[in-house]
Parts: sequence; C-alpha cells; structure tokens
Amino acid sequence: MDTTEKDFSHINGWGIDADPENEPTYPIKKYTGDDHKRINWERPPLQPATVEVLHSNERPNLSAVFGTASPPKGLSGAIRRYAFKYSESSYGHWLPLLLADRVNVVEGIVDDLKQGHVPNIFAEKGWAAEWKYNRKAVLQKAATAAIVTFVVLVSLNKKKK
Repeated sequence: MDTTEKDFSHINGWGIDADPENEPTYPIKKYTGDDHKRINWERPPLQPATVEVLHSNERPNLSAVFGTASPPKGLSGAIRRYAFKYSESSYGHWLPLLLADRVNVVEGIVDDLKQGHVPNIFAEKGWAAEWKYNRKAVLQKAATAAIVTFVVLVSLNKKKK
C-alpha cells in the first residue's frame, strides 16, 4: 500500500477537523488521548446464544446483544426461519414475517385453550375502549365483516348448487 502523503485539498471539507481550535467541542472538550485509541479498543464478550436467534443473512454473525424471550417455535417459527433466508430488502423477508405474526396469534390462542384458559379476546384486542371512544368505527367494521361474510357464504352456496 502506498503510504506517501496525498493531496486531498480538492475535496470539499477535507481536513476540516485538523485544526483543534476549529472543532465544535473546543475549548470545552478535555483531550485525554483516548480519542485516538478508540480504533484499537478491545471488544467486550458477546452475549451467549442459549436459544435459537434468527438474524439477517446480510450479517455474518449475531448482534452483540439480542432478545431471547421467545425463540421461534411451531409453524410460525418455521415461517420465520424461511423469511430469514431472504434479504431484508425483499418481500420474501417481510411478508412471511407478517404472516408468522398472525399465525403466532392463533398458536397463542390454541396454547391458552390447551392450558384450560379461555382468552378474553374482546378485552385483549381493546374492543371495549374502541366501543367507548370510537363506536362509529366499531359499527362500520362489524357491518363490513358481516357483508363480507354474507358474500362469501352466498358465493360458496352457489358453487355447491
């Protein structure tokens, strides 16, 4: 590599930080010499992965810190594993993750029922507050759902005949 000094003065803003008196934190900042040691810092130990952690395929390793509260499992976990095979810039990544979230809701309800707990979906979805503060929207949503259900049932009955 060529280590000879080159002239970069043609680049707008080059060397702007060369003069310590023309630095935004001057004269408040107290220089200790550590500012120049930061390129040789010793990386602290990484968080150990005790459960499966999905991470972007654009990243060669795990982040230094990550959440482990709920590792992927079941059908939603399989969908998430599939999604992480694709780049974060593609629909192949984000759409399956959206689907996995919806599937995970159903899996959670099934788990609740298996444990003998009947979930109060009305309260958990905030419908009581919606009814109290936005009744018109609740009625519109209910009417729309009823119409869509009716149209689907009618079209299914026509196909049977």
